[in-house]
Amino acid sequence: MAGCACREKISVKDHFFDVGGNSLRATKLAAKINQKLNIRISVRNVFEWQTIEQMAQSIEQMEQDVLVSIPQVEEKEYYPISSAQMRMYIMSIKAGKELMYNMSGMFMLEGSLDRIRLEEAFHQLIHRHESLRTGFKVIHGEPKQIVYPKVNFGIELIESTEVEIEDRIEQFVRTFDLGQAPLMRVGLIEFQQERHVLLVDLHHIIADGLSVQLLMTELSQFYKGEELSPLRIQYKDYAEWQQIQLHSEWMKKQEKYWLTVFGESIPLLDLPTDYERPETLRYAGDVLDIVVQEDLLPGLRKMEALTGTTLYMILLAAYTILLSKYSGQEDIIVGTPIAGRTHAELEPVMGMFVNTLAIRNYPAGDKTFTEYLMEVKENMLNAYENQDYPFEELIEKVNVTKDARRNPLFDTMFVLQNTDASEIQMDGVTCKPYAPNTRVSKFDLTLYVTELQHKLEVAFEYSTILFEKTTIEAMSQNLLVILTTIANDPHIEINKIQLVEELIDGDTLADLIEVDF
Repeated sequence: MAGCACREKISVKDHFFDVGGNSLRATKLAAKINQKLNIRISVRNVFEWQTIEQMAQSIEQMEQDVLVSIPQVEEKEYYPISSAQMRMYIMSIKAGKELMYNMSGMFMLEGSLDRIRLEEAFHQLIHRHESLRTGFKVIHGEPKQIVYPKVNFGIELIESTEVEIEDRIEQFVRTFDLGQAPLMRVGLIEFQQERHVLLVDLHHIIADGLSVQLLMTELSQFYKGEELSPLRIQYKDYAEWQQIQLHSEWMKKQEKYWLTVFGESIPLLDLPTDYERPETLRYAGDVLDIVVQEDLLPGLRKMEALTGTTLYMILLAAYTILLSKYSGQEDIIVGTPIAGRTHAELEPVMGMFVNTLAIRNYPAGDKTFTEYLMEVKENMLNAYENQDYPFEELIEKVNVTKDARRNPLFDTMFVLQNTDASEIQMDGVTCKPYAPNTRVSKFDLTLYVTELQHKLEVAFEYSTILFEKTTIEAMSQNLLVILTTIANDPHIEINKIQLVEELIDGDTLADLIEVDF
């Protein structure tokens, strides 16, 4: 389990966040409790009732609220698409030959691989998940999804030497025709007798990050010859259900929250760039990985416990302070993805469920970090409570300036990757994630943090159209300075947090990072 020491037994008095809980797991826990007990608890409740004992006592006093299952739709020639798919369809058409919506998973396979069994396992996956048999066409002026009973599929076999792997991957990942199912291609690079790289390239319109994990888990099960229980619902059922929910009182309440958050003038983040912003969005990018000293994490963990926050909230607060320092602004909007599977029935379904939350915070210089962190916590809990409202609907209804050079609402993202991407065993074959170099950046800047048991892995994905690598290197070092400073002194005023170029002569980054907790 990422970010915690795994325990064989969990006490009713153990705190949820002390045993590996995070916002994603809190969402899944709330959804499962609601389904099993016919009640309606929220992510905020999980934060409030952090032990099984507290949760049980609170649930006993709640009234039952029968949750309606997502209905199966009748079989039709075509079906509506979800809000997320609608925006992705439009953006994909605009992007043309850009690869911004390709979801490419690469996996190192070591062992005696049976290619025939592997291909058959993929055929079983395609039969099981309608998303893998779905194409998109404009019908009566609107994009619709069409589920095909069968599609043509075969694994592309690619010969390569080890030094040519990156080139072969680059050649393999290419644009999709959204009208042609399946929107998935699979390749197998053999570079040694018992060493292969499995390439799985999907269009984001039919899958999200959890879908890729689900795909690999079920691929392993089918490869082993296991049988899986049939799915009750498919993505088309969710898409039609979502369109009905958009007109419900429950969704109108969520819409009111977001329109209140963005009711005032919406700021554009004014980061200094090395190059002039082009007239239209361009997606050339690169990634800079940085090392975070292991000594830093205990201090952040201690802050979690003392403030009742999560590592995500602490990192988001630090990141917005960094953006504020660089831009000189105290009204910062950062986008963050959220799994979007708030209904427990959606957990085993492949599809595009991810929603985007636009989080607006105010890192004013006269606030202490702790005061600001508590504001970030409250804003995040409110966002979690209103996470079902589609981002695509929000940008249509708020007064955001239309600018072909920018993304709507925000130009920077923050992603904490703490999903349980573990090694998969496939009958004598070990399957591990293989990370190739990326050359795409959907936003000006995205901060990725991967939470491991004893350390954090941090990466800045940045637009090479706007930034030099040296600029991002300096920015990454300043993020470490901020994290180190707040771990040392959580009550420091934000305007007293100094960046590297502001340090007194003689201080070095190494001096700051060597902290005794």
